[in-house]
Amino acid sequence: MMVWINQKPCELKQGSTLKDAVELVAISPPFAAAVNTQFVSKTLYDQTLLNDNDKIELIVPITGG
Repeated sequence: MMVWINQKPCELKQGSTLKDAVELVAISPPFAAAVNTQFVSKTLYDQTLLNDNDKIELIVPITGG
């Protein structure tokens, strides 16, 4: 199935979870995740099933002053 991770198309197998998507892009913590604009708690990544054409945003905080 095709999903979009930070506006880039990515292929995942049917039945994949948000955890699978995070592992695919190998992003390092800290970051926040949203699926179709809905925030998902880190504790739910492995329970959040993805569907074809889901839009996933992985957001890294910016620090500075």
